[in-house]
Amino acid sequence: MAEISTIARPYAEAVFGLAQAGGTLKAWSEMLRTLALITADSDMRALIGNTSVDKAKLAGLILDITGKAANEQNRNLVKLLAENRRLGALGEIAVQFETLKAEAEQTIEAEVVSASEVSKEQQQKIADKLKARLGRDVSLKCTIDESLMGGAIIKAGDMVIDGSVSTQLEKLSVELAG
Repeated sequence: MAEISTIARPYAEAVFGLAQAGGTLKAWSEMLRTLALITADSDMRALIGNTSVDKAKLAGLILDITGKAANEQNRNLVKLLAENRRLGALGEIAVQFETLKAEAEQTIEAEVVSASEVSKEQQQKIADKLKARLGRDVSLKCTIDESLMGGAIIKAGDMVIDGSVSTQLEKLSVELAG
């Protein structure tokens, strides 16, 4: 079977083109996130994987869950994915759509994992430095992981900056052992 990212790519690109042309990037982003959550449910995944389940009924079930939030284009996507037995790719479609959206908007989401709370001033400095380095507007998501002992790990796209005390101690022990 083809790689899920390969299956998802043409759908994500088509939806992105449609959303960009219609000025509905945010609405599509929210709907794809919703659809991805629905199809990630273990019971729903079992139904999606069961080839004896009627495709139209499966699409109808998903659309019933979304309620009135789904517009005609959203419904058409779900029906198309159901018809092609590609509903399982919705999570990856959402991820690839977000990547295309971020590129178009010149934005990136960065994650800061630190040993203690990062102040608003520190967050602003980190965001400013990342913006200068990456050439994109940066939104930060901060979490605390006390096992780091001190310092922080910053992830933005493919870039990872590990300034945690635990990693520094690990590097030091490797150097001393070698």
